[in-house]
Amino acid sequence: MPYRSTRPLDLALLLVCLLAAPLQALAQPAARPALSQAKATSTSAPADATSVAAAPQPRVLVKTSSGSFVIELYPDKAPKTVANFLIYVHDGFYAGTVFQRVIKGFLIQGGLFDRQLQPKPTRPPIPIEADNGLSNLRGTVAAARAADPNSETSQFFINLVDNPRLDFISDQSGATWGYTVFGKVTEGMNVVDAIGNLPTGPQGPFTADVPRPLPVIESMTELPTDAALPMVRPARAKTAAVHPAG
Repeated sequence: MPYRSTRPLDLALLLVCLLAAPLQALAQPAARPALSQAKATSTSAPADATSVAAAPQPRVLVKTSSGSFVIELYPDKAPKTVANFLIYVHDGFYAGTVFQRVIKGFLIQGGLFDRQLQPKPTRPPIPIEADNGLSNLRGTVAAARAADPNSETSQFFINLVDNPRLDFISDQSGATWGYTVFGKVTEGMNVVDAIGNLPTGPQGPFTADVPRPLPVIESMTELPTDAALPMVRPARAKTAAVHPAG
């Protein structure tokens, strides 16, 4: 997973590298590139995820050490991605994983690494569905992947701001495919923002962007479709020991 660099890269390289590198690259991660100022254009503007039909959608309650939030899923827009995500939810895979990447004003990412920042074994990857008309806007949840567009497994990220640069442009390459939006945080975005404002630094195999303390996903539970949304609040702040640089 690449991190900082002293010079900006173009949009294509950013999209290929930024979110989820192949696992074999984790032992020696490269420096993260600075965000490109280039903006992609498309003949048709992606739709806001909030415009998805009002029919009841699956919802998942995410309990973390920093508080809880609710994700509404869009199976009509990303059926394979939602089905894959729910398998991990129902299997209890996410319990004990962490948000290992926090980039303030950009995104938080997690769903693969445990507390020791070791990757958990995953199911086979699924085909990308980024060309579904949904945009990486603030609060949306998208599947992370490696350079290969069809490499999505368990990792996901939550956009802290509007990130249209991560949207589908074309199916010509991994750089232009973008990232599959498959849901949106509908309650508890303040918890997500609190995670997004944590101090970060190097730890384990990563040279930067690891939040301190590590926000741990304690559980994920699919809510009944007719259940009222639970009240979710940030967890009380705890005094944490400083993690040694890794």
